[in-house]
Amino acid sequence: MNVMRVAQVSAPGEKFEIVERELPEPGPGHVRVAVEAAGICHSDAGFVAGAFPGTPFPLVTGHEVAGRVDALGEGVTGWRVGDRVEVGWFGGHCGHCVPCRQGDFIDCADLRVPGWAYQGGFAEAMVAPVTALARIPDALSATEAAPLGCAGVTTYNALRHGDAHPGDLVAVLGVGGLGHLGVQYANRFGYETVAIARGRDKEPLARELGAHHYIDSTAGDVAEALQRLGGAKVVLGTAANSDAMAATVGGLRPRGRLVVLGATPEPLRISPHSLIMGSRSVHGHPSGTAQDVAETMAFSALTGVRPMVETLPLDQVNEAYQRMLSGAARFRMVLTVG
Repeated sequence: MNVMRVAQVSAPGEKFEIVERELPEPGPGHVRVAVEAAGICHSDAGFVAGAFPGTPFPLVTGHEVAGRVDALGEGVTGWRVGDRVEVGWFGGHCGHCVPCRQGDFIDCADLRVPGWAYQGGFAEAMVAPVTALARIPDALSATEAAPLGCAGVTTYNALRHGDAHPGDLVAVLGVGGLGHLGVQYANRFGYETVAIARGRDKEPLARELGAHHYIDSTAGDVAEALQRLGGAKVVLGTAANSDAMAATVGGLRPRGRLVVLGATPEPLRISPHSLIMGSRSVHGHPSGTAQDVAETMAFSALTGVRPMVETLPLDQVNEAYQRMLSGAARFRMVLTVG
């Protein structure tokens, strides 16, 4: 019997353990992916804790997965064994709910997130539907591609759908796992890019990534600082801090938009007056479809955007996971497999 190693969590809140499972065979419309790299996202902590309804245990999470197709299910066309592929947060859609029938697949009522709907990528192999596959460009390594399936596509999509035009002032709140990519994309899109973070220690890196301006959120009023620069057309809220995101609203120019990416349960305390005066808005943004992931990777390969990653082998998953949780990673932890 063919077997594979997986990093599984037996019950909510427990540590990962490396175990062997039977190597799965892909069903109709699916492929098996030999995993080469798997990013560790903060959303994985929600799965490990059992915070998402219906999370299956024993759990194999992981939704930033880069690898190669190594088996095809019945009826699969357009993909061949050996193709380099990414499987991100978007792991397939139902095709029959109202959002799907309107072509809004990322808002599918039954979105199939790897590690939640089916076994994820903290493993030597996984099976995924062909609708979840994005082709990896030759210019990207597996460890570079993996984080783009969630962190990359989320920031890339949010910016390109954010109503800003080249030359507009765009601010990125947070220079971390999402924000360090957001700063790069904002610069490559031709925006006058502002990085906002706590303290001065991240300023050199923010400017190296492409920020034209840096605001230390501990040194004064962030909204006033943005207004001195002319007001932001878009603020990309990547920091999972509701108060920090709310503090930027007054820094938006008329008809400016706060795009919320940082996932936190705390409410946003925003005065209706600050939205009404200036016609400002707050907009939540999800990840992106497999096609969006493919376009994110193609743009990144073309323009030189790369995630900053630390790698550890699958056997050291607990150490890698704890580095992600503690915020010590600079900036995305990636498990290497094989």
